[in-house]
Amino acid sequence: TLLVPSGLAAIALVDMALLRAGDEVLIPDNAYGPNKELARGELARWGITHRFYDAMDPSSLAAALSPATKLVWLEAPGSVTMEFPDLRALVRATRTTQAICALDNTWGAGLAFNPFDLGEGLGVDISMHALTKYPSGGGDVLMGSVTTIDPQVHAVLSHRNMQLGMGVGANDAELVLRALPTLAMRYRAHDRTAREVALWLRDQSAVVQVLHPALPGSPGHVHWSMLCSDAAGLFSVVLDPAIAQERVDAFIDALRVFRLGFSWGGPVSLVVPYDIARIRGPSSRQAGHLVRFAIGLESTEALIADLHQAFGALVQRRL
Repeated sequence: TLLVPSGLAAIALVDMALLRAGDEVLIPDNAYGPNKELARGELARWGITHRFYDAMDPSSLAAALSPATKLVWLEAPGSVTMEFPDLRALVRATRTTQAICALDNTWGAGLAFNPFDLGEGLGVDISMHALTKYPSGGGDVLMGSVTTIDPQVHAVLSHRNMQLGMGVGANDAELVLRALPTLAMRYRAHDRTAREVALWLRDQSAVVQVLHPALPGSPGHVHWSMLCSDAAGLFSVVLDPAIAQERVDAFIDALRVFRLGFSWGGPVSLVVPYDIARIRGPSSRQAGHLVRFAIGLESTEALIADLHQAFGALVQRRL
């Protein structure tokens, strides 16, 4: 395992260590946005090409593979829209080539499943994490990690890490180490509360879809259930498209326990609205306003009460 200053730095290290001019990287179309932007920007500037594939269709990945493909990124579940892919099928497709298979495993936190042993003799080559999230636990440390069980791959990554000077502060490492003993307990607490809140939201008239891998009917739930028993405290909802955008904004502003914020994994619950049409193409989600929730360590009752009062304002104005 190598430590770097952030989750994005971990992605960048993998890209820069394994790719050179003329190579190609394949990225899921529902991947973490900065991963895609790094490919569109810096990697393209260095003569490295990229293509996006449909993570929910392994044949899409198989069709995109070429002799130039040297790196394939996976992510489970997809960023924001939370589709859980068939990781075994995606790894199996990658194994028809010499490409390295890397997984953004931030959501899984090393607990939901073992990326190096997915069953059927399949596993990824590299697992990267934004330690900023669940491992740090406090929402106050930026750090990333890159882990492999292949000594040759580690040697390549380690050499490039040294060349780039991607060090982390000892005090930051100390904070993450201090939080690790409670990681499993916190992860399952986030998971338990998130499922309860997601189920409550599913019954609200303004909600047309809940995107949570552990809930039946959510895209990729079958794949999640075959691999996992745990899930993180992250999910999204799709609100009725008939609701005006300003009312969605008013609903979010009315929340008092939930705070606005992109990151997650800390003790405070967060909410972020997304203009999903700008960052993602058509998918199995329903039409409407997408809002992502990251559940912290507050009580289920406090979070539902907060949502209830905010939804009350939303529905009243809608009528």
